[in-house]
Amino acid sequence: MARGLADIGAEGVLLAGAGRAILLQVADPRIGHGVAAHSNFVDRPQDRLVATLTYVYAIVYGTDSQVAAVRRAVNRAHAPVRKPADGSSAGYNAFDASSQLWVVATLYNTAVTVYQHVLGSIDDHTADRMYRDYARIGTALQLPREMWPADRAAFAEYWNRQVASLQPDEAARKIARDLLYPSRGPVLMRPLMPLARLLTVGMLPEHVREGFGLEWGPAHARQFQRTMRLLGQVYPRLPRRIRHWPKNYCLGKLQPAPARLRGGTRNA
Repeated sequence: MARGLADIGAEGVLLAGAGRAILLQVADPRIGHGVAAHSNFVDRPQDRLVATLTYVYAIVYGTDSQVAAVRRAVNRAHAPVRKPADGSSAGYNAFDASSQLWVVATLYNTAVTVYQHVLGSIDDHTADRMYRDYARIGTALQLPREMWPADRAAFAEYWNRQVASLQPDEAARKIARDLLYPSRGPVLMRPLMPLARLLTVGMLPEHVREGFGLEWGPAHARQFQRTMRLLGQVYPRLPRRIRHWPKNYCLGKLQPAPARLRGGTRNA
């Protein structure tokens, strides 16, 4: 039986791509300028990640009340993130459907990229089901269902076109510096930052990496490949409660959480 997002999305190793997804998002100025003006990566670098994770986990695994709660929270957070176009900026609006499409696209492509690096290839049936499932992350907000590319081939065309157009500007580069080289934030995160930087930079498209001004050379590439091989050997052997801990933690923070979950796979 083909697996889908509900079977794969709980894997904590997908968090290895969190930095990549964020940088791909902010490389689009429609998103990057809004994030620069309304998010604080210096003092609270983990906030956007935790908020995004909580939303995604709730949409995939949560109860009806949890889904309603995260939708309200995201819409409240998005409400002030808007600016009309002027001489210095094309403007931005967090409710813009095309911007939301790009955010979901980065989450989907990054999840597939990490999964294939660490856990191997995904069969076509599973990939198709996972792709269809990811649309729900956007359509639960303001993304019309018809805007999600019809199939994986259509998505690949959209993805390649969007990635080719990315040119990180100074606002995006500042976000990248704050994210990858935090001067403040939780002390426990600091020892993990070299690994987070390696994985983030290693999975970025080359021209995007260069646009952010991120250092990368043959030694980095070798270290990246060794790290991915090690993850591929170690991660699948971890107990499920450890592999799924981020999902269980984020859902546990949401209240109320009735015992009956929507859909059989949501007990994963």
